[in-house]
Amino acid sequence: MLLWLVIAYLAVSVGIGLYAATRVHNARDYIVAGRNLPFIFVLAMVFATWFGAETVLGISATFIDEGFRGLISDPLGASICLVLFGLVFARPLYRMNLLTLGDFFRVRYNRGTEIALSLAIIVSYLGWVGAQMAALGLVFNVLSDGAITMNQGVFIGAAVVLVYTLFGGMWSVALTTFVQMIVIILGLLYVTWLAGDMAGGFDVVISKAAAEGKLHFLPTADMLDILAWIAALLTMALGSIPQQDVFQRVNSSRNERVAMWGTTIGGLSYFFFAAVPLFLAYSATLIDPAMVERFMEEDSQLILPNLIVGHMPFAAQVVFFGALISVIMSTASGTLLAPSVTFSENIVRGFWKDMNDRQLLLTTRAAVVAFTAIVAIYAVSTDATIHSMVESAYRVTLAGAFVPLTAGLFWKRANNLGATLAIVLGIGTWLFLELFVPEGDIEPQLYGLAVSALGMFVGGLLGPRSHHLPHAGHHHAAAGSHHTAR
Repeated sequence: MLLWLVIAYLAVSVGIGLYAATRVHNARDYIVAGRNLPFIFVLAMVFATWFGAETVLGISATFIDEGFRGLISDPLGASICLVLFGLVFARPLYRMNLLTLGDFFRVRYNRGTEIALSLAIIVSYLGWVGAQMAALGLVFNVLSDGAITMNQGVFIGAAVVLVYTLFGGMWSVALTTFVQMIVIILGLLYVTWLAGDMAGGFDVVISKAAAEGKLHFLPTADMLDILAWIAALLTMALGSIPQQDVFQRVNSSRNERVAMWGTTIGGLSYFFFAAVPLFLAYSATLIDPAMVERFMEEDSQLILPNLIVGHMPFAAQVVFFGALISVIMSTASGTLLAPSVTFSENIVRGFWKDMNDRQLLLTTRAAVVAFTAIVAIYAVSTDATIHSMVESAYRVTLAGAFVPLTAGLFWKRANNLGATLAIVLGIGTWLFLELFVPEGDIEPQLYGLAVSALGMFVGGLLGPRSHHLPHAGHHHAAAGSHHTAR
Protein backbone atom coordinates (compact mmCIF):
# COMPACT_ATOMS: atom_id res chain seq x y z
CA MET A 1 0.00 0.00 0.00
CA LEU A 2 2.82 2.39 0.95
CA LEU A 3 4.64 1.66 -2.30
CA TRP A 4 1.49 2.39 -4.34
CA LEU A 5 0.95 5.71 -2.58
CA VAL A 6 4.54 6.69 -3.35
CA ILE A 7 4.00 5.68 -6.99
CA ALA A 8 0.86 7.87 -7.07
CA TYR A 9 2.90 10.78 -5.70
CA LEU A 10 5.54 10.20 -8.38
CA ALA A 11 2.79 10.27 -11.01
CA VAL A 12 1.54 13.63 -9.67
CA SER A 13 5.09 15.02 -9.80
CA VAL A 14 5.47 13.88 -13.40
CA GLY A 15 2.10 15.48 -14.20
CA ILE A 16 3.24 18.83 -12.74
CA GLY A 17 6.48 18.56 -14.71
CA LEU A 18 4.66 17.84 -17.95
CA TYR A 19 2.27 20.75 -17.32
CA ALA A 20 5.32 22.98 -16.88
CA ALA A 21 6.57 21.78 -20.28
CA THR A 22 3.73 23.76 -21.92
CA ARG A 23 5.69 26.92 -21.00
CA VAL A 24 8.73 25.82 -23.02
CA HIS A 25 8.78 27.54 -26.42
CA ASN A 26 12.51 27.85 -27.04
CA ALA A 27 15.93 26.90 -25.66
CA ARG A 28 16.01 29.87 -23.30
CA ASP A 29 12.71 28.78 -21.69
CA TYR A 30 14.08 25.25 -21.34
CA ILE A 31 17.46 26.25 -19.88
CA VAL A 32 16.70 29.31 -17.71
CA ALA A 33 12.86 29.39 -17.58
CA GLY A 34 12.85 32.56 -19.67
CA ARG A 35 14.67 34.38 -16.81
CA ASN A 36 11.26 34.88 -15.27
CA LEU A 37 11.21 33.11 -11.88
CA PRO A 38 10.08 35.01 -8.73
CA PHE A 39 11.90 34.97 -5.38
CA ILE A 40 9.99 32.08 -3.78
CA PHE A 41 10.71 29.77 -6.74
CA VAL A 42 14.41 30.59 -6.75
CA LEU A 43 14.64 30.07 -2.98
CA ALA A 44 12.77 26.75 -3.33
CA MET A 45 15.06 25.56 -6.13
CA VAL A 46 18.25 26.48 -4.24
CA PHE A 47 17.00 24.87 -1.02
CA ALA A 48 15.46 21.73 -2.53
CA THR A 49 18.23 21.08 -5.06
CA TRP A 50 20.82 21.03 -2.29
CA PHE A 51 18.60 19.31 0.25
CA GLY A 52 19.18 15.99 -1.50
CA ALA A 53 19.59 12.32 -0.72
CA GLU A 54 22.91 12.96 1.01
CA THR A 55 21.22 15.37 3.48
CA VAL A 56 18.51 12.93 4.58
CA LEU A 57 20.26 9.55 4.20
CA GLY A 58 23.96 10.34 3.80
CA ILE A 59 24.93 13.00 6.33
CA SER A 60 22.42 11.74 8.89
CA ALA A 61 24.22 8.36 8.82
CA THR A 62 27.59 10.14 9.02
CA PHE A 63 26.33 12.13 12.04
CA ILE A 64 25.48 8.95 14.00
CA ASP A 65 28.98 7.66 13.25
CA GLU A 66 31.17 10.77 13.49
CA GLY A 67 28.99 13.60 14.85
CA PHE A 68 29.18 17.18 13.54
CA ARG A 69 32.89 16.65 12.95
CA GLY A 70 32.08 14.49 9.90
CA LEU A 71 29.72 17.11 8.43
CA ILE A 72 32.12 19.99 7.76
CA SER A 73 31.73 19.64 3.99
CA ASP A 74 27.97 19.29 4.04
CA PRO A 75 25.89 21.03 5.33
CA LEU A 76 28.41 23.65 6.57
CA GLY A 77 30.54 23.94 3.42
CA ALA A 78 27.53 23.64 1.12
CA SER A 79 25.68 26.44 2.92
CA ILE A 80 28.74 28.71 2.84
CA CYS A 81 28.96 28.07 -0.91
CA LEU A 82 25.38 29.20 -1.51
CA VAL A 83 25.65 32.28 0.72
CA LEU A 84 28.97 33.25 -0.93
CA PHE A 85 27.51 32.74 -4.39
CA GLY A 86 24.47 34.86 -3.54
CA LEU A 87 26.36 37.74 -1.93
CA VAL A 88 29.50 37.84 -4.12
CA PHE A 89 28.99 36.10 -7.48
CA ALA A 90 25.26 36.38 -8.27
CA ARG A 91 25.05 40.05 -9.32
CA PRO A 92 28.03 40.26 -11.72
CA LEU A 93 27.12 36.91 -13.36
CA TYR A 94 23.42 37.76 -13.65
CA ARG A 95 24.22 41.06 -15.39
CA MET A 96 26.17 39.24 -18.11
CA ASN A 97 22.95 37.48 -19.22
CA LEU A 98 24.62 34.21 -20.25
CA LEU A 99 23.12 30.74 -20.55
CA THR A 100 25.91 28.75 -18.87
CA LEU A 101 29.10 29.15 -16.86
CA GLY A 102 30.92 27.80 -19.90
CA ASP A 103 29.74 30.90 -21.78
CA PHE A 104 31.49 33.03 -19.15
CA PHE A 105 34.78 31.21 -19.70
CA ARG A 106 34.53 31.76 -23.46
CA VAL A 107 33.60 35.45 -23.15
CA ARG A 108 36.22 36.20 -20.50
CA TYR A 109 39.01 33.98 -21.88
CA ASN A 110 38.75 31.84 -25.03
CA ARG A 111 37.24 28.74 -26.61
CA GLY A 112 39.92 26.42 -25.19
CA THR A 113 39.16 27.53 -21.63
CA GLU A 114 35.43 27.09 -22.30
CA ILE A 115 35.91 23.46 -23.46
CA ALA A 116 38.32 22.47 -20.68
CA LEU A 117 36.25 23.86 -17.82
CA SER A 118 32.91 22.79 -19.30
CA LEU A 119 34.21 19.21 -19.42
CA ALA A 120 35.45 19.53 -15.81
CA ILE A 121 32.00 20.77 -14.73
CA ILE A 122 30.22 17.96 -16.61
CA VAL A 123 32.45 15.29 -15.01
CA SER A 124 31.88 16.74 -11.54
CA TYR A 125 28.14 16.00 -11.80
CA LEU A 126 28.66 12.27 -12.15
CA GLY A 127 29.03 11.76 -8.39
CA TRP A 128 26.27 14.14 -7.35
CA VAL A 129 23.57 12.89 -9.73
CA GLY A 130 24.77 9.31 -9.20
CA ALA A 131 24.16 9.76 -5.46
CA GLN A 132 20.53 10.74 -6.08
CA MET A 133 19.97 7.72 -8.35
CA ALA A 134 21.54 5.42 -5.74
CA ALA A 135 19.19 6.88 -3.11
CA LEU A 136 16.14 6.27 -5.32
CA GLY A 137 17.26 2.65 -5.65
CA LEU A 138 17.56 2.38 -1.87
CA VAL A 139 14.07 3.85 -1.33
CA PHE A 140 12.36 1.49 -3.79
CA ASN A 141 14.22 -1.44 -2.23
CA VAL A 142 13.02 -0.54 1.30
CA LEU A 143 9.44 0.24 0.21
CA SER A 144 9.04 -3.03 -1.70
CA ASP A 145 10.58 -4.99 1.19
CA GLY A 146 13.32 -6.23 -1.11
CA ALA A 147 11.06 -7.21 -4.05
CA ILE A 148 12.67 -4.42 -6.10
CA THR A 149 16.45 -4.67 -5.96
CA MET A 150 18.57 -1.55 -5.40
CA ASN A 151 19.75 -1.65 -9.03
CA GLN A 152 16.22 -2.01 -10.42
CA GLY A 153 15.16 0.89 -8.18
CA VAL A 154 17.95 3.06 -9.63
CA PHE A 155 16.68 2.54 -13.19
CA ILE A 156 13.01 3.05 -12.23
CA GLY A 157 13.85 6.29 -10.42
CA ALA A 158 16.07 7.50 -13.25
CA ALA A 159 13.24 6.93 -15.74
CA VAL A 160 10.75 8.96 -13.63
CA VAL A 161 13.11 11.94 -13.21
CA LEU A 162 14.04 11.76 -16.89
CA VAL A 163 10.44 12.05 -18.10
CA TYR A 164 9.62 15.44 -16.62
CA THR A 165 13.12 16.91 -16.90
CA LEU A 166 13.32 15.92 -20.57
CA PHE A 167 10.16 17.77 -21.61
CA GLY A 168 9.96 20.76 -19.28
CA GLY A 169 13.58 21.61 -18.48
CA MET A 170 13.97 24.46 -16.00
CA TRP A 171 10.23 25.21 -15.90
CA SER A 172 9.58 21.61 -14.77
CA VAL A 173 12.38 21.84 -12.22
CA ALA A 174 10.95 25.12 -10.85
CA LEU A 175 7.30 24.02 -10.51
CA THR A 176 7.95 20.49 -9.21
CA THR A 177 10.62 21.73 -6.80
CA PHE A 178 8.26 24.33 -5.33
CA VAL A 179 5.69 21.62 -4.53
CA GLN A 180 8.42 19.25 -3.34
CA MET A 181 9.87 21.86 -0.95
CA ILE A 182 6.50 22.16 0.83
CA VAL A 183 6.27 18.34 1.13
CA ILE A 184 9.88 18.12 2.40
CA ILE A 185 9.45 20.73 5.13
CA LEU A 186 6.03 19.65 6.43
CA GLY A 187 6.80 15.93 6.11
CA LEU A 188 10.14 15.96 7.90
CA LEU A 189 8.94 18.28 10.68
CA TYR A 190 5.97 15.97 11.38
CA VAL A 191 8.06 12.78 11.46
CA THR A 192 10.78 14.41 13.58
CA TRP A 193 8.18 15.58 16.10
CA LEU A 194 6.93 11.97 16.39
CA ALA A 195 10.47 10.60 16.71
CA GLY A 196 11.35 13.13 19.41
CA ASP A 197 8.35 11.96 21.47
CA MET A 198 9.24 8.28 20.96
CA ALA A 199 12.84 8.90 22.07
CA GLY A 200 11.72 10.55 25.33
CA GLY A 201 11.75 14.19 24.31
CA PHE A 202 13.89 16.56 22.29
CA ASP A 203 16.10 17.48 25.26
CA VAL A 204 16.86 13.77 25.90
CA VAL A 205 18.08 13.23 22.30
CA ILE A 206 20.17 16.42 22.25
CA SER A 207 21.73 15.81 25.68
CA LYS A 208 22.67 12.23 24.65
CA ALA A 209 24.29 13.52 21.46
CA ALA A 210 26.20 16.14 23.49
CA ALA A 211 27.29 13.58 26.09
CA GLU A 212 28.73 11.36 23.34
CA GLY A 213 30.64 14.27 21.81
CA LYS A 214 28.54 14.38 18.65
CA LEU A 215 28.05 18.16 18.78
CA HIS A 216 31.75 19.07 18.54
CA PHE A 217 32.58 20.40 15.10
CA LEU A 218 35.88 22.30 15.47
CA PRO A 219 39.19 20.51 14.75
CA THR A 220 41.68 19.64 17.48
CA ALA A 221 44.89 21.68 17.91
CA ASP A 222 46.77 19.15 15.75
CA MET A 223 47.95 20.79 12.50
CA LEU A 224 47.05 17.79 10.31
CA ASP A 225 43.56 17.70 11.80
CA ILE A 226 43.15 21.42 11.10
CA LEU A 227 44.28 20.94 7.48
CA ALA A 228 41.86 18.01 6.99
CA TRP A 229 39.05 20.15 8.43
CA ILE A 230 39.90 23.06 6.09
CA ALA A 231 40.12 20.70 3.09
CA ALA A 232 36.66 19.26 3.80
CA LEU A 233 35.21 22.75 4.19
CA LEU A 234 36.84 24.33 1.12
CA THR A 235 36.15 21.40 -1.22
CA MET A 236 32.42 22.00 -0.90
CA ALA A 237 32.37 25.73 -0.06
CA LEU A 238 34.58 26.81 -2.99
CA GLY A 239 34.47 23.76 -5.29
CA SER A 240 30.68 24.06 -5.61
CA ILE A 241 30.79 27.71 -6.71
CA PRO A 242 31.82 27.07 -10.35
CA GLN A 243 28.81 24.77 -10.87
CA GLN A 244 26.17 25.10 -13.55
CA ASP A 245 23.21 24.19 -11.30
CA VAL A 246 23.84 27.10 -8.88
CA PHE A 247 24.48 29.45 -11.80
CA GLN A 248 21.31 28.26 -13.55
CA ARG A 249 19.15 29.08 -10.54
CA VAL A 250 20.66 32.56 -10.30
CA ASN A 251 20.25 33.04 -14.03
CA SER A 252 16.58 31.97 -14.04
CA SER A 253 15.67 34.76 -11.62
CA ARG A 254 13.35 37.58 -12.58
CA ASN A 255 15.93 40.25 -11.65
CA GLU A 256 19.32 40.51 -9.96
CA ARG A 257 17.82 41.24 -6.54
CA VAL A 258 15.90 37.94 -6.70
CA ALA A 259 19.07 36.21 -7.96
CA MET A 260 21.08 37.50 -5.01
CA TRP A 261 18.64 37.03 -2.13
CA GLY A 262 16.95 33.85 -3.43
CA THR A 263 20.35 32.13 -3.44
CA THR A 264 21.57 33.58 -0.13
CA ILE A 265 18.39 32.85 1.87
CA GLY A 266 18.08 29.44 0.16
CA GLY A 267 21.58 28.63 1.46
CA LEU A 268 20.77 29.75 5.01
CA SER A 269 17.48 27.78 4.94
CA TYR A 270 19.39 24.69 3.83
CA PHE A 271 21.87 24.99 6.71
CA PHE A 272 19.25 25.29 9.45
CA PHE A 273 16.83 22.71 8.06
CA ALA A 274 19.64 20.17 7.56
CA ALA A 275 19.56 19.77 11.37
CA VAL A 276 16.14 18.07 11.09
CA PRO A 277 17.29 14.74 9.52
CA LEU A 278 20.31 14.75 11.89
CA PHE A 279 18.00 14.87 14.91
CA LEU A 280 15.70 12.30 13.32
CA ALA A 281 18.53 9.84 12.69
CA TYR A 282 20.04 10.29 16.15
CA SER A 283 16.69 9.69 17.83
CA ALA A 284 16.89 6.20 16.27
CA THR A 285 19.80 5.38 18.61
CA LEU A 286 17.37 5.80 21.54
CA ILE A 287 14.27 4.26 19.91
CA ASP A 288 15.93 1.09 18.54
CA PRO A 289 19.64 0.83 19.40
CA ALA A 290 19.86 -2.80 18.19
CA MET A 291 18.60 -1.83 14.71
CA VAL A 292 21.08 1.08 14.54
CA GLU A 293 23.95 -1.19 15.56
CA ARG A 294 23.01 -3.74 12.91
CA PHE A 295 22.79 -1.22 10.07
CA MET A 296 25.95 0.60 11.16
CA GLU A 297 27.76 -2.61 10.21
CA GLU A 298 25.72 -3.31 7.04
CA ASP A 299 24.73 0.05 5.51
CA SER A 300 24.17 3.06 7.77
CA GLN A 301 22.13 4.79 5.05
CA LEU A 302 19.32 2.30 5.78
CA ILE A 303 18.88 3.40 9.43
CA LEU A 304 16.42 6.21 8.78
CA PRO A 305 14.13 4.37 6.30
CA ASN A 306 14.00 1.32 8.59
CA LEU A 307 13.26 3.47 11.65
CA ILE A 308 10.23 4.89 9.83
CA VAL A 309 8.99 1.53 8.47
CA GLY A 310 9.55 -0.32 11.76
CA HIS A 311 8.35 2.20 14.34
CA MET A 312 6.14 4.91 12.82
CA PRO A 313 2.37 4.85 12.13
CA PHE A 314 1.28 4.40 8.52
CA ALA A 315 0.48 8.09 8.01
CA ALA A 316 4.01 9.05 9.11
CA GLN A 317 5.48 6.47 6.71
CA VAL A 318 3.53 7.99 3.81
CA VAL A 319 4.63 11.50 4.79
CA PHE A 320 8.30 10.54 5.28
CA PHE A 321 8.70 8.63 2.03
CA GLY A 322 6.80 11.33 0.15
CA ALA A 323 9.25 13.87 1.57
CA LEU A 324 12.25 11.64 0.84
CA ILE A 325 11.19 11.05 -2.77
CA SER A 326 10.67 14.83 -3.08
CA VAL A 327 14.14 15.47 -1.72
CA ILE A 328 15.78 13.13 -4.19
CA MET A 329 13.76 14.09 -7.26
CA SER A 330 14.18 17.83 -6.76
CA THR A 331 17.95 17.40 -6.59
CA ALA A 332 18.17 14.84 -9.39
CA SER A 333 16.16 16.88 -11.90
CA GLY A 334 18.14 20.07 -11.34
CA THR A 335 21.50 18.34 -11.39
CA LEU A 336 20.56 16.32 -14.47
CA LEU A 337 19.77 19.45 -16.45
CA ALA A 338 22.99 21.33 -15.58
CA PRO A 339 25.64 19.06 -17.21
CA SER A 340 23.35 18.38 -20.19
CA VAL A 341 22.95 22.12 -20.90
CA THR A 342 26.70 22.65 -20.51
CA PHE A 343 27.41 19.87 -23.01
CA SER A 344 25.01 21.12 -25.69
CA GLU A 345 25.80 24.84 -25.30
CA ASN A 346 29.54 24.76 -24.65
CA ILE A 347 30.82 21.62 -26.32
CA VAL A 348 28.50 20.81 -29.25
CA ARG A 349 27.54 24.36 -30.21
CA GLY A 350 31.13 25.47 -30.68
CA PHE A 351 31.62 22.81 -33.37
CA TRP A 352 28.17 23.29 -34.95
CA LYS A 353 28.56 26.90 -36.03
CA ASP A 354 25.10 27.55 -37.52
CA MET A 355 23.09 25.70 -34.85
CA ASN A 356 19.67 27.35 -34.50
CA ASP A 357 17.50 27.59 -31.38
CA ARG A 358 15.43 24.50 -32.16
CA GLN A 359 18.55 22.42 -32.77
CA LEU A 360 20.03 23.60 -29.45
CA LEU A 361 16.84 22.55 -27.66
CA LEU A 362 16.86 19.09 -29.30
CA THR A 363 20.58 18.63 -28.56
CA THR A 364 20.05 19.55 -24.90
CA ARG A 365 17.20 17.05 -24.58
CA ALA A 366 19.32 14.34 -26.21
CA ALA A 367 22.10 15.15 -23.73
CA VAL A 368 19.61 14.81 -20.82
CA VAL A 369 18.75 11.27 -22.00
CA ALA A 370 22.42 10.31 -22.46
CA PHE A 371 23.51 11.72 -19.10
CA THR A 372 20.64 9.97 -17.30
CA ALA A 373 21.81 6.63 -18.73
CA ILE A 374 25.44 7.33 -17.75
CA VAL A 375 24.69 8.28 -14.13
CA ALA A 376 22.28 5.38 -13.66
CA ILE A 377 25.00 2.95 -14.80
CA TYR A 378 27.52 4.71 -12.56
CA ALA A 379 25.16 4.51 -9.57
CA VAL A 380 24.73 0.72 -9.91
CA SER A 381 28.42 0.05 -10.55
CA THR A 382 30.02 2.06 -7.72
CA ASP A 383 30.23 0.94 -4.10
CA ALA A 384 30.77 4.47 -2.73
CA THR A 385 28.36 5.82 -0.10
CA ILE A 386 25.92 8.59 -1.00
CA HIS A 387 27.81 11.12 1.17
CA SER A 388 31.24 10.26 -0.27
CA MET A 389 29.91 10.38 -3.86
CA VAL A 390 28.74 13.94 -3.25
CA GLU A 391 31.92 14.97 -1.42
CA SER A 392 34.16 13.76 -4.25
CA ALA A 393 32.09 15.53 -6.92
CA TYR A 394 33.64 18.95 -6.32
CA ARG A 395 37.34 18.14 -6.29
CA VAL A 396 37.89 18.72 -9.99
CA THR A 397 36.05 22.08 -10.01
CA LEU A 398 37.91 23.27 -6.89
CA ALA A 399 41.27 22.43 -8.47
CA GLY A 400 40.52 23.71 -11.97
CA ALA A 401 37.55 26.06 -12.27
CA PHE A 402 37.27 28.14 -9.07
CA VAL A 403 40.33 30.34 -9.70
CA PRO A 404 39.53 31.15 -13.39
CA LEU A 405 35.95 32.09 -12.43
CA THR A 406 36.86 34.24 -9.43
CA ALA A 407 39.86 35.93 -11.05
CA GLY A 408 37.89 36.46 -14.26
CA LEU A 409 35.19 38.33 -12.38
CA PHE A 410 37.27 40.30 -9.88
CA TRP A 411 40.88 40.66 -11.15
CA LYS A 412 41.52 42.91 -14.15
CA ARG A 413 44.83 41.23 -14.99
CA ALA A 414 43.26 37.76 -15.38
CA ASN A 415 44.02 36.64 -18.95
CA ASN A 416 44.19 33.62 -21.26
CA LEU A 417 47.69 32.63 -20.16
CA GLY A 418 46.67 32.81 -16.49
CA ALA A 419 43.54 30.73 -17.13
CA THR A 420 45.52 28.10 -19.05
CA LEU A 421 48.16 27.82 -16.32
CA ALA A 422 45.47 27.73 -13.60
CA ILE A 423 43.61 24.87 -15.31
CA VAL A 424 46.61 22.79 -16.40
CA LEU A 425 48.58 23.17 -13.16
CA GLY A 426 45.56 22.94 -10.85
CA ILE A 427 43.93 19.86 -12.38
CA GLY A 428 47.33 18.31 -13.22
CA THR A 429 48.57 18.62 -9.62
CA TRP A 430 45.28 17.33 -8.19
CA LEU A 431 45.16 14.33 -10.57
CA PHE A 432 48.81 13.41 -9.97
CA LEU A 433 48.39 13.44 -6.20
CA GLU A 434 44.98 11.72 -6.35
CA LEU A 435 46.51 8.87 -8.37
CA PHE A 436 49.92 8.53 -6.72
CA VAL A 437 49.68 10.07 -3.21
CA PRO A 438 45.99 9.65 -2.28
CA GLU A 439 46.76 9.06 1.42
CA GLY A 440 48.86 12.21 1.89
CA ASP A 441 48.52 14.44 4.94
CA ILE A 442 46.87 17.20 2.90
CA GLU A 443 43.99 16.55 0.49
CA PRO A 444 45.12 16.59 -3.20
CA GLN A 445 42.47 19.15 -4.24
CA LEU A 446 43.92 21.71 -1.77
CA TYR A 447 47.30 21.49 -3.48
CA GLY A 448 45.45 21.80 -6.80
CA LEU A 449 43.67 24.98 -5.63
CA ALA A 450 46.93 26.57 -4.39
CA VAL A 451 48.84 25.75 -7.60
CA SER A 452 45.90 26.94 -9.72
CA ALA A 453 45.95 30.32 -7.94
CA LEU A 454 49.71 30.55 -8.44
CA GLY A 455 49.31 29.77 -12.16
CA MET A 456 46.69 32.50 -12.57
CA PHE A 457 48.87 35.03 -10.71
CA VAL A 458 51.98 34.27 -12.79
CA GLY A 459 50.04 34.21 -16.07
CA GLY A 460 48.25 37.44 -15.21
CA LEU A 461 51.53 39.22 -14.61
CA LEU A 462 53.47 37.77 -17.56
CA GLY A 463 50.78 37.55 -20.25
CA PRO A 464 49.11 40.40 -22.18
CA ARG A 465 46.25 42.19 -20.46
CA SER A 466 42.82 40.88 -21.42
CA HIS A 467 40.30 43.14 -23.15
CA HIS A 468 37.40 40.85 -22.24
CA LEU A 469 36.40 42.32 -18.90
CA PRO A 470 32.95 41.24 -17.67
CA HIS A 471 30.20 43.79 -17.39
CA ALA A 472 26.53 43.98 -18.21
CA GLY A 473 25.73 43.34 -21.85
CA HIS A 474 29.36 42.66 -22.76
CA HIS A 475 28.61 39.15 -23.99
CA HIS A 476 26.49 40.38 -26.88
CA ALA A 477 29.56 41.49 -28.73
CA ALA A 478 31.87 38.78 -27.55
CA ALA A 479 29.71 35.69 -27.47
CA GLY A 480 28.08 36.13 -30.81
CA SER A 481 24.64 37.05 -31.98
CA HIS A 482 23.05 33.75 -30.98
CA HIS A 483 22.70 34.89 -27.36
CA THR A 484 20.84 38.05 -28.23
CA ALA A 485 18.45 36.12 -30.44
CA ARG A 486 17.28 34.07 -27.45
